[in-house]
Amino acid sequence: MPGPSTSPLTAAVSRRGVLIAGAAGAATLAAGMQAWASPATRGGVAGSMSSADSLERAHAFLGAMTDAYPEVNSGPRMAQSYADQLGLFSTAFVYDVALTICASLAGGHVGRATTLADGLLFAQQNDPTYDDGRLRQGYNTGPYTFYDGTPQPYGLELPDGTANIGWQFGFLGTAVGDMAWPGIALLHTYSATGDGRYLDGAVRIGEWILDNTWSERPLGGFSFGVDGGNNPIPNGSTEHNIDCVAFFRQLEALEGGDRWRRAQEHARAFVDIMWDREGGFFYTGTNDGVEINRDPLPLDPATWGWLALQAERYGRSVDWAADDLATRDVAGEGNSQLPGDVTISGVTFSSASLVSTASYNGLPVHQQGVWLEGTGQLACAMADRGRGTRDSGRAHDLLDEIRVAQNLVGAGQTVGGDPLPDRGGVVAASSLIDTGFGFGYFQIQHTGATSWYVMAAEGVNPLQVGGLGV
Repeated sequence: MPGPSTSPLTAAVSRRGVLIAGAAGAATLAAGMQAWASPATRGGVAGSMSSADSLERAHAFLGAMTDAYPEVNSGPRMAQSYADQLGLFSTAFVYDVALTICASLAGGHVGRATTLADGLLFAQQNDPTYDDGRLRQGYNTGPYTFYDGTPQPYGLELPDGTANIGWQFGFLGTAVGDMAWPGIALLHTYSATGDGRYLDGAVRIGEWILDNTWSERPLGGFSFGVDGGNNPIPNGSTEHNIDCVAFFRQLEALEGGDRWRRAQEHARAFVDIMWDREGGFFYTGTNDGVEINRDPLPLDPATWGWLALQAERYGRSVDWAADDLATRDVAGEGNSQLPGDVTISGVTFSSASLVSTASYNGLPVHQQGVWLEGTGQLACAMADRGRGTRDSGRAHDLLDEIRVAQNLVGAGQTVGGDPLPDRGGVVAASSLIDTGFGFGYFQIQHTGATSWYVMAAEGVNPLQVGGLGV
């Protein structure tokens, strides 16, 4: 996997994609940092935007990202994942699309959710190479001109009727997490609408995972997936297998069949092996299916471990994430990129993020930068774990921190060249952070971060059957 010094035109790929800005995107980002400055103070923010107003603005952002490029997207489509300023143009990562569906359903925006779910089905049914139920990591959802001058004039559907896969950045592989989350989103959409197409699409996703990633290696579970050339990737991710537990449980509930129960048990066994009882955390997974990868320690398995499993023995992982991955980004300290006197607290991506000295496109990372998507996940897990307890207050405090970022960070950003709604989207990170897995997060408005904020604020759990309340 390429590291932080990778060329701007080379993608470092994770489950949710490359977050290394392209050359033009990095230049825009660097030039725009000072534009965030606002006379508003942190204290003023708390009283200036109610949670209802904040949620309305967040949904306006998700709607803008979904409805961009109307000249080429009149039917099924996908929401662009990041504002233009990241430099990935109209890339839509299927993980982010799945989150946007779940957040839209949680907020009662069923029409938006079905439009995006139809986009997933279109991509699944019209892959230019395969007809086996897979989804690619990312797709093009609108026109742009690539860095080398190559035009990309289409939306999700190409003139020949096939899906517009993200070949420009190499987003051609299929990862288990990138399958399970869309599957979960399709099942929630099925529950909300009763439309059997969404159940059928989710079943095809489940069958692809079973057929292509069931691992017989000593650690078991499901392997990472395949690369763009359809070559198997032997890695096994704790996060992916947690996704699979949730996905297969929902398939068992809605479609029935022993195969989904067995698949759920297979994934759960892998997750159980990755639990460190003494430390109260999950290891990241395995590089070869034989030995456990013990470093770095990421946040996702901790938060999703609770949301998916709701097992008291794993509840400590939420506390581990809140304590051991806690960060506080203070304007003017270290490599903070926050404006004025703004301070934002939350959590970071992994144990490696706290000590990284990497740079991305000439921008140094900030060890105390807040990963706002993960902070939303933690708020969601705490709200789910501790209804009526101290956790509820802790979740509320985390949501307040995200609202500070929503109000003060990321102003003036665009989608398809058009301005985004004022103070709508939540940026991926308060300041540039390194994940420790070969990619970073910038202060760019992000559908994934915004969707986790919405779901936490709505008090829902996308990893449970009926967890969105639809």
